[in-house]
Amino acid sequence: MAAHTGPTPFLVVDLPTVARCYRALAGAFGSARVFYAVKANPEPRLVRLLVRLGASFDVASRSEVDLCLAAGADPASLSYGNTVKKASDIRYAHARGVRLFVFDSAEELRKLAEHAPGSQVFCRLLASGEGSLWPLSRKFGCAPDMAVELLRAAPALGLDPVGVSFHVGSQQLDPARWDPSIAQAARIFAELESVGVRLRMLNVGGGFATDYLRPVPPIDAYAAAVRASVRRHFRVPPSLVAEPGRYLVAEAGVLRCEVVLISRKHHHDEKRWVYLDIGRYGGLIDTEGEAIHYRLVTAHDDGPGGPVIIAGPTCDSVDILYERAPYRLPLALRPGDHVDILGAGAYTVSSATVGFNGMAPLTAHYIGSEFPSAADADGE
Repeated sequence: MAAHTGPTPFLVVDLPTVARCYRALAGAFGSARVFYAVKANPEPRLVRLLVRLGASFDVASRSEVDLCLAAGADPASLSYGNTVKKASDIRYAHARGVRLFVFDSAEELRKLAEHAPGSQVFCRLLASGEGSLWPLSRKFGCAPDMAVELLRAAPALGLDPVGVSFHVGSQQLDPARWDPSIAQAARIFAELESVGVRLRMLNVGGGFATDYLRPVPPIDAYAAAVRASVRRHFRVPPSLVAEPGRYLVAEAGVLRCEVVLISRKHHHDEKRWVYLDIGRYGGLIDTEGEAIHYRLVTAHDDGPGGPVIIAGPTCDSVDILYERAPYRLPLALRPGDHVDILGAGAYTVSSATVGFNGMAPLTAHYIGSEFPSAADADGE
């Protein structure tokens, strides 16, 4: 951080850390294809690094398609993983060479048949987000019986049904949570095979946790749990796909901000209110519901501390980051002091608003080479 000065807030992302996390995940999952969820951090330099490391990409819009192709990705390495797509965007992606699309409804399947003819398709299943800090269980996916019906209908529509996907929630803390969905997927594979539709791909989504304030299982524990579950439930193991976002980039980012104000609402309040120059609208969307507890570092951490409520700078009362979580900050902290937010490489620059309250969007600096070493390229 010392090499970067200037107005706060700003994010610094270390590209070699991204490469290290990619190698760790790819090594743990062995032959599985790794599709980086571009929404986590769409920086072109970062995407170019992952292209050179051999990653594939989970995209959710025509802009993300363009970004990945401009970074040198092969269209065959892109999966259009958003189940809610405009017909025009499906046509656009198909025209640019994308041939792998997700769906979770009859309506979306029909759109794919019309606007992406001949493509490979997979169906997203409803999955429980229990155990995750950011559940994704309501908006996406369909019931198993519907998935069977839709995948069975796909060949008659001129599409190639290749498999199923699910997502057990972002920052999933329990590696065992993949097992129920893998068991469900195995039953769908078997049912479809009995009627002549052979699926080949199982997409286990993302959700692999990164270390914030609480310890999390290592990536090897997630991979071992997934592999063991596949062996337990599948007679013939399918090709595996993983879609990490947070795990690959969060650890690489440090977000520097500044204390704007420290105050109390009453003379005898125990808790101080600490207002930072970044908040919910500036890129800390993961503090919604106090889901993600970032680690905070200051220059005064060796001194005594006290309980605080931490808020952002905007004129919106929802811009409170932590009110219930038991955060403590140094008593010596003063306006103008820096606070470093660790693990901020994911879902910060990609979620910041463009000038809410007239405050400038979050700026970011990417350090280190985007050209991986030979060990990076070999996945060692």
